[in-house]
Amino acid sequence: MTIARERMLARIGKQLWLTEGGLETELVFHDGIELPHFAAFTLLESVAGRARLARYAMGYLEAAAELGRGFILDTQTWRASHGWGAKMGLTAARIAEINADATQFLQDLRARRGAQARHILVNGIIGPVGDGYAPDRQMTVAAAQAYHQPQVSALAAARVDLATAMTMTHVEEAIGVTLAARAARVPFVCSFTVETDGHLPSGMALEEAIARVDAVTSGWPMWFGINCAHPEHFRDRLRGDWVARIGALRANASRKSHAELDASGELDAGDPHELGQDYAALRHLLPGLRVIGGCCGTDLRHIMAIGGACNHRKAA
Repeated sequence: MTIARERMLARIGKQLWLTEGGLETELVFHDGIELPHFAAFTLLESVAGRARLARYAMGYLEAAAELGRGFILDTQTWRASHGWGAKMGLTAARIAEINADATQFLQDLRARRGAQARHILVNGIIGPVGDGYAPDRQMTVAAAQAYHQPQVSALAAARVDLATAMTMTHVEEAIGVTLAARAARVPFVCSFTVETDGHLPSGMALEEAIARVDAVTSGWPMWFGINCAHPEHFRDRLRGDWVARIGALRANASRKSHAELDASGELDAGDPHELGQDYAALRHLLPGLRVIGGCCGTDLRHIMAIGGACNHRKAA
């Protein structure tokens, strides 16, 4: 365990931290912004885009202050790996610059928050090599580490506080990106997505995937996460000692399957209040929960409902 990882675990402690909702779905469906390959980092290329991202982040930071919670800001880099960059005609060097720029952008926003700044972390986001909704490519561990190492190293060099691999669909890629994070010595979280049966898109049980990542990487992730699935898709699977390794929850607003969401031309925002109650109920099943936020279809309304419901449960 490195000093940076130890310090991050100590800093986060056992308190719940808030994080964002679904940036990309908000930009596409609420604002009508076209994102090539769902790449939100493209907004960093213009003054107007940067202003929109700043308003988005500031809304969440104000909500966190109101709710009395620390906040984890995500870099807009879910698609900022060299493979996705190549599809957009970007060189590997340019992709590295984008990861650095995205990190600095949030560090600058944090600096503007005065006393709140010490309760804000910048989280380097890493996305899957394939489509998180309909995974079209499975990698070997070695190939996954080689693929993700440049982005992880760029985020580490930019001094993110931690990095999170989001929407991992199969265990080999999860192991590879975790090994990349370990090589870069960056505090790290690995978040899996699951289908409506609570299993990874590859068909593997979440419990087995977590155990395999821990075994191969000597337990490098600070914790694991579940994202891009509704609580009813995995709630009944949360039994056993292994659930203590789940520290982040970022659910979809919709109960629909990945396939149904992929085929939908409209945003299903679900019921923010109901989702908040789901999170509050899940807290007793997840003793290691540290980070709560949202994924596809969620926005500030959902995060306020989730934070409020969890605050109420704590008070009760």
